[in-house]
Formats: sequence, C-alpha cells, structure tokens
Amino acid sequence: MKQTPINQQVVKQVIDHCGIPVVGKATIRELVKIVNQIESLSGQKFIRMEMGIPGIAPPQIGVDAEIEALRNGVASQYANIEGIPILKEETSRFIKNFMNLDIPAEYCIPTIGSMQASIAAIAVGNRADKQKNKTLFIDPGFPVHKLQVKALGLEYEAFDVYEHRGEKLKDILESYLSKGDIATILYSNPNNPSWICFNEQELSIIGEMANKYEVIILEDLAYFAMDFRKDYSVPGMPPFQPSIARYTDQYILLLSSSKSFSYAGQRIGCMAISPKIFHRKFTNLFHYFRNEEFGHALIYGCLYSFSAGVSHSAQYGLAAMFKASNDGVFDFVSNLKEYMQRAKAMKELFVKYGFHIVYDKDLDENIGDGFYFTFARNGFSGSQLTETLLYYGISAISLEITGSLRSEGLRACVSLTDFSQFPLLEERLKAFNQDYAKIV
Repeated sequence: MKQTPINQQVVKQVIDHCGIPVVGKATIRELVKIVNQIESLSGQKFIRMEMGIPGIAPPQIGVDAEIEALRNGVASQYANIEGIPILKEETSRFIKNFMNLDIPAEYCIPTIGSMQASIAAIAVGNRADKQKNKTLFIDPGFPVHKLQVKALGLEYEAFDVYEHRGEKLKDILESYLSKGDIATILYSNPNNPSWICFNEQELSIIGEMANKYEVIILEDLAYFAMDFRKDYSVPGMPPFQPSIARYTDQYILLLSSSKSFSYAGQRIGCMAISPKIFHRKFTNLFHYFRNEEFGHALIYGCLYSFSAGVSHSAQYGLAAMFKASNDGVFDFVSNLKEYMQRAKAMKELFVKYGFHIVYDKDLDENIGDGFYFTFARNGFSGSQLTETLLYYGISAISLEITGSLRSEGLRACVSLTDFSQFPLLEERLKAFNQDYAKIV
C-alpha cells in the first residue's frame, strides 16, 4: 500500500460509511461532509476546492449597516415581503449603473439568496401555462438547480452548450423549444462550473428563441461582473455586465450577494423581473396561487409560503453595499480580483504536475481566470479522480454532476485556497504525479 498524504485507512473508513454508492458522484454538500469527517479523523487539512464559498472578507459597509439596523430594532419587525424601499431603489440603481438596464424598483424583489429566487421562479414559471411544465438547463450548471426542479415535482431537459456555441446555439435551442413543453430556460453567466461567458450574439439568439416560443429566461448572475477580462467596475460607464434583458422582455434576473459581495452567510439576493412578465396574467396560476398575475403569484403565493420574507437586517446590509457601489465609493469588482490571481497560479500548478484544463477555451479566446476552473487527468474518469484525490488531501467535484459531457473533469473553486497554501498544494500534486506518472 503506497503512502499518501492522508491516511488511507481513514479515507476508506469515511467513504465506506458515507452511504453514497459512488463517492465521486456525491453532491457538493455530501462531499463537504465527507471531507469534514476525513479532516476531523486524520487531523490533516485539505485543499478545499469543492464548494463555492467566498474567500474574501465581507465589505465593512454592509456589516456596519446591518449592525446599525439591528440596533434600531429591526430584528423584532417583519420586513415588507416585497422588500424594504431602500434596497429596492438601490437594486434598481445597481442594475442601471452596472448593466445599463432600466428595471424600476417595483420589480426588484429581495430573496433568500439567488437560490430562493430560482426555485420560486421555476415554481411559478413552470405552472403559468399548463402546456409547459419543464425547465431547459443550458449546461454545465449548478447541480442544485436540478434538485430544485425535482423537489417541486417538475421536469427538465438539459444539454451541454460547449459544442453549441455561437450560431450553433440557435439550432439546439430550436430542437428543444419546438416541442412546446419548455416553460423556462436557466443558465449562469459567467458559467458555473466551466467559466465560459455568453457573448452578445449568443444572448441575442437566446432572446430571439424566448420571444418566438414565449419562454421565460432565468439568468443566474451569481458571478456578477466576475469575467475579469473586461472591467465592469465603473458605475454608469461601459462596458456593462452582459444580459439577456437587452434582447427579450421574457426574463427574470437572479442576483446574488454571495460572491460579488462576499455576503454568503447572510443569505440575501434579489430577483429583477421583467415588467411585462410581472404584470402578465396566466389563468393557470389561479389554480395554485389564487391570483392570475405572475408577479403577485410569485411574491404573495410563492415567496410568502416559502419564508414570509427575507432577513430584515440583511436587506439593510445589501442596500448599503449597492448604494456605495452606485455612488462610486466602493469598487466591489477590484475587491474580487484576488480570485483571478489565484486561478491563474493554481491552473499553472495543476498543469505542471500532469493535469490539463478541461474547459480551456471560451469560443476563440482563452478561458478567463475567475472563481472556478476545470481540470482532468488522463486515465481517470471524473468520479475516479474525485475519490483518488481525497487520499492526497485535495477535494473538488466531478463535472459529471453538473450536466457536463466532459465526464473526465473536475470543477475546482479557488476561493478557499489562498497563496499561503500553494506550497502544500504543490507538494500534494507532486506526490499524486509521482504515484500516477505511468497512467496516460
């Protein structure tokens, strides 16, 4: 039995008792639990790349605003389910300043992270027309979105977009939408996990298809302005964060504070709903939500039943961060560029020790350096590599659970690996390479 950085008996013990048939296909949170147990039993710390957790301190502006709100007594008060006025106004301003879109405050609704926004949008969007009950996922994507669809008792279709970029995107969308049962389309931009970014041509194609087939686009902007190849940091000045909302009025934008503002623990995000969709009436919605208007059903039928609103103090925190960004006194984008530096250096280490980058191109450009990157090793499937790396104290998720056809690859998140850990990462990658150098 070869020596590995993490005691093999400990790793085997945890894997044997985790109750997951193929540990390499574990969900993100399942893998988190497995690695936590191995760390506890072995006393060895992992290079944690399996979960997208911010690795930068939250802005003091938000923390101070939330503390002030608590001191003012908001903890004893239910917030308006449509959101506190200042957050709604600053969200509208933020969208104008950094996306150049005019979405009035009325249509900007706080949610418990963008994940609550997505499940609510699916729950209502997929029940608006009784002939359409499916979500189409443009993969690879965040695995939990599919769990949401399943939890709601709904259905989905999906395809890996990597071989259907540019003009080719139109044909594959047409092949799914022409069946007439797709209600919503969900994708992330920048993409989790591949980090590809749709360009204006591709967004215009998606918008054209949405208009043609009356499909609601759910645009997940969890990594807002984090395509660092362009500078989206100056409010009111181009370039602006790309968006489907320039090409269709059939959209719901999902905004998160977790990564762009390192505010993940407070579970606060927003949805910005197209005014056309918000006020549109669907007879079928009355059966579920006692109201035919989409926006009313979403807020007072769905969000109300989910949580009866969003943390009152967290809304003040996010409002303060949006306001500071809007006023140009806080550059939230520059605050995030450490992720770019980490990704560049980590990819170089992986390549140095015999791995290769899976999603390496974004159309005709090199893939950007950001929050995630993907890697693989010849001779290993994604599941095999996920499990084998546990013995070397490195954790990442298999692309198999993201809807990617690149089943050999893994997704790595750079956020929890700071530069002080790079010598340990290199040591473990070197050990892996020595043990598996003959596998090609």
